[in-house]
Amino acid sequence: MGVKHARSYQAIIVELMDAIKDIGKFYEFFEMNSQEWVNLSENDQKEVLEALADDVFYGLGANSPIAVGEGFILHDQDFHLIEVQINDQTVKVIKLV
Repeated sequence: MGVKHARSYQAIIVELMDAIKDIGKFYEFFEMNSQEWVNLSENDQKEVLEALADDVFYGLGANSPIAVGEGFILHDQDFHLIEVQINDQTVKVIKLV
């Protein structure tokens, strides 16, 4: 289902991909280990990050927060935001409108 947004979907996904890269062990979302992640080509890493951002975006429409590696991604419906949290601190806010 995803979350309601007025900004370009692609712009939101790019920001979400950048934020996800900062979360420790984010690749575990796809049951990968660090060695498997490192062995991927740069292009494959980008595709995995994009798929993860896409999955999270659509998942937030039904479930919030979503655990990703050592962090959480939340949808704040009241303020039309996606928040990325690491160690209980918001490290990135992505505006949806």
